[in-house]
Amino acid sequence: MRPALLFYCQHSLGIGHLTRSFALAAALREHFHVVFLNGGRLPDGVPVPEGIERIDLPPLGMDDGHTVISRDGALDVAAAQAARRTLIDEALRRTRPAVVLVELFPFGRKKFAGEILPLLRQARRQPGGPAQVVCSLRDILVDARRDQQHHDDRARWLADRYFDAVLVHADPAFARLEESFHPSKPMRTPVHYTGYVVPRRPREAAPARGRHLLVSAGGGIVGDLLYRTVLQARPLMRQPLPLRIVAGPFLPEPQWRSLVDAARDEPDVQLVRHVPDMVAEMRRARASLSQCGYNSALDIVGAGVPALVVPYEAPGENEQRCRAEALGRLHALQVLPAALCTPARLAVALDDLLEFAPRAAALDLAGATGSAALLARLHARRCAVAA
Repeated sequence: MRPALLFYCQHSLGIGHLTRSFALAAALREHFHVVFLNGGRLPDGVPVPEGIERIDLPPLGMDDGHTVISRDGALDVAAAQAARRTLIDEALRRTRPAVVLVELFPFGRKKFAGEILPLLRQARRQPGGPAQVVCSLRDILVDARRDQQHHDDRARWLADRYFDAVLVHADPAFARLEESFHPSKPMRTPVHYTGYVVPRRPREAAPARGRHLLVSAGGGIVGDLLYRTVLQARPLMRQPLPLRIVAGPFLPEPQWRSLVDAARDEPDVQLVRHVPDMVAEMRRARASLSQCGYNSALDIVGAGVPALVVPYEAPGENEQRCRAEALGRLHALQVLPAALCTPARLAVALDDLLEFAPRAAALDLAGATGSAALLARLHARRCAVAA
């Protein structure tokens, strides 16, 4: 009988955290009975791994990256939080997990500490012995907050107090935790690099590239400006390309309807809400225009497509810019800062992109299976010590 693993995932703004966590869950089921606590809205069209137990909590999210809002029309934030705590507590008591895997916290998700910390405390004193508590962490953290030093020191303290290990889903030759995490005291909790996590895909011959520019922005919740800008930039290009815009399941419905209206009389502009495999889409495109979240960046690397990225930036948000600049230095893609993304400048950048030949970025992309095997070893080691 496989030991139970309780996986807490709260995606709040985009879809990247959920995509990475589902890829991890699919690999983890080879070693564990995976119980997946899904804290955000589950968009249509996103494939859920088979063979896992999913518990959908009343969905919460962020409206501007700072304020928690309810995505459940029947519940306000307080009612949703109370219902979530009950479901989390019931799942913990029922499964008595050997491992509790928490996505991003304590390095992020501070506003969800009210349900995460009780989960961790109860997991450590559950009947039958404490669970191993592990953090699942992306490659690059936000390090531009106004209270960044306090944030990092608090994260270090919480990690040392509650966590047995931190899994950084990155290739250490490309990105290391200490480059974006700077606590005043060294963190004692062991850090393990797993490689980058990408969904498992069947091997297939590369298709012939089309003529079109593929435009995307992850889940789409902050993609509207990019979509509108490329519509305005296209007529200004020396070589206007047909556009295929994948708007994303989280693009707000009013913005989607407005985008449809804007493209209604444009025969060379195709709009779709969501696609099941972005790498396959990129392999069929002449070039790609996107933001530079974790999954988008890895899709670009996996597809080998000539790509221009406009990293999402907001006050206190610099993760995408750091990732884009690092990949730009490897000549894996081209970068246009968001502050410079006017229709005229985007048109010039897209014309230049058609002459760009990306270099292959030799990144470790086996992070899903690597993470699963590592957690299985950590669990086996704990059992051997306890025997």
